[in-house]
Amino acid sequence: MPGKSRNRKHTRPAMSPLLRALTYSRAAHEPVTRAMLLQCYTALDAFRRGQGSRDLFATLSRHLLAAEELCRLGLASDQLANIESAHAAMVHVKSAKHHDGSWMLRDSEYSLLCAAFAILDAQLSIAALDEIARAEARVVEGLIRAEQKQAIAEASM
Repeated sequence: MPGKSRNRKHTRPAMSPLLRALTYSRAAHEPVTRAMLLQCYTALDAFRRGQGSRDLFATLSRHLLAAEELCRLGLASDQLANIESAHAAMVHVKSAKHHDGSWMLRDSEYSLLCAAFAILDAQLSIAALDEIARAEARVVEGLIRAEQKQAIAEASM
């Protein structure tokens, strides 16, 4: 009979059972993903009609970045080039805005963005809420880093 007692520490799970159930539940998942897609397609429609704005541009760009991060997390990773093409279309939209003053999409840009948001739709249909949250957190971290770099560059000038 060994003289040592074997005490085991009982660790608490990182996530409560209720939160875990909600995170992986499709009932909780669907309203979140539908809201994201509704934002995308509403902004896309506004741009198509020539009613785009800086805020709508930011919305589309943020969702494209989320789609890119989801690709990097392994969800439709073979579609990364299509997401990057949509980013390039957004850069063109922004440069056209500076040139002629209107936030509008040409047919080719519209097609690229529609394809990218169809990919995002497919990603969101298979992603867990924690994967979506992780992708969005990475987007925010990247935007903050870019803003900090720009501030440093402007301060050094």
